[in-house]
Amino acid sequence: MSAVTAPAQAPTSRRLSTLDRWLPLWIGFAMVAGILLGRFIPGVSPLLASLEVGGISVPIALGLLVMMYPVLAKVRYDKVAAVTGDKKLLISSLVLNWLAGPALMFALAWMFLPDLPEYRTGLIIVGLARCIAMVVIWNDLACGDREAAAVLVAINSVFQVVAFSLLGWFYLTVLPGWLGLDTQGLDFSVGAIALNVLIFLGIPLLAGFASRFIGERHKGRDWYEEKFLPKLGPWALYGLLFTIVLLFALQGEQVTSRPLDVARIALPLLAYFAVMWFVGLFAGKALGLGYARSSTLAFTAAGNNFELAIAVAIGTFGAASGQALAGVVGPLIEVPVLVGLVYVSLWAARKWFHTDPYTGERLSS
Repeated sequence: MSAVTAPAQAPTSRRLSTLDRWLPLWIGFAMVAGILLGRFIPGVSPLLASLEVGGISVPIALGLLVMMYPVLAKVRYDKVAAVTGDKKLLISSLVLNWLAGPALMFALAWMFLPDLPEYRTGLIIVGLARCIAMVVIWNDLACGDREAAAVLVAINSVFQVVAFSLLGWFYLTVLPGWLGLDTQGLDFSVGAIALNVLIFLGIPLLAGFASRFIGERHKGRDWYEEKFLPKLGPWALYGLLFTIVLLFALQGEQVTSRPLDVARIALPLLAYFAVMWFVGLFAGKALGLGYARSSTLAFTAAGNNFELAIAVAIGTFGAASGQALAGVVGPLIEVPVLVGLVYVSLWAARKWFHTDPYTGERLSS
């Protein structure tokens, strides 16, 4: 790639749209709005809880689908095959997601919450639920590799169906028993996990692929990328904000009525998201993956499937359980932390990778 001088590049804030630039503020408003709705309008939370089919909240599912479709519609599916040949990326992602992530959350949960078994179990469940949804938003905002993100998310979805129950049994029953610690069981259907993956990944992935295939075939790639995608793009963030409002409305009363518990749950989550993200980014840099794929590796390693974690906690332990509260606190911490890491990632692109994140061009030293 040709080198360009750093001064010629526009500041990061100018390269973002108004919606993207003020995203932390909009997310903050959405979180506060959701908590206030759940806290001061008693009928909202029971109404949302009642709108479930097969343990999946219909309104939240709609929000996630609206959020994911525009990002997956941007993926250049003709480039996906090249990603699957990158063994360094695929192996490092599997190691971070299915070995390092659950082990780190297990260690942090026991370190920070040795006297609170319900919250500890909820955190371990969060660590087992690897991200297949919201990570596409963070990756896109950070100018990560969309094709790599699509592949890694698909791999996570397959492993989630196969490994979630097994890892839950290992980290909640077997390993604590070996270490002489308290044990707790986890009873959750593999079919329910597969349904979760099908809805939150399968539907938007199929829609995104179909949009690009039909759009390019009938209108051409220039029309698709210059006319269609710009109009579709903002809907990803609209879906994100809508989902955040619903999530916090669903558990707003619990969050506000137990602030000290929320704070204790938040500490290991903060450590987890930060450690996983930085390990992923530096691992990508050490492996020579370049900025875009290193950023994708970092976000896919740090993000979690909060919808699955909450569904498992509620289905196994009940909606009012401490495990469910820990699951709800997950996105409460994950959303603002990973939004912040988007800006750190854009900064790191220039400082650590000497790359313009928007063009992929090398910057001169």
